[in-house]
Amino acid sequence: MGRLTTHVLDTAHGKPGQGIQVRLYRIKDQQRQLLCERLTNADGRCDQPLLEGDALISGTYELDFDIGRYFAAMGVQLTEPAFLGIVTLRFGVADASQHYHVPLVTTPWSYSTYRGS
Repeated sequence: MGRLTTHVLDTAHGKPGQGIQVRLYRIKDQQRQLLCERLTNADGRCDQPLLEGDALISGTYELDFDIGRYFAAMGVQLTEPAFLGIVTLRFGVADASQHYHVPLVTTPWSYSTYRGS
């Protein structure tokens, strides 16, 4: 059974990103369809998969991470507007029977991602 998961690592503070709002969209006909909205837990993960089983289908998705609000709440001095407010990751799911783990590694000024396991 396939599933989609995520987590956030705050490398500026060397800890998981707790309390970050995450929104998942499916891209269909160049339009974003909101599928779910979650907050990351103390480990920087969502308490349950974003999608799993028949809900995960092949296609293009986007994850929005509200890291600007997170770093502002951490007391980080940010410009106005913040250099990074919402980070959007667009990715493809080719085989919906697999586990797709899409983490965000971030600071207030940079980010990266990879396909995890």
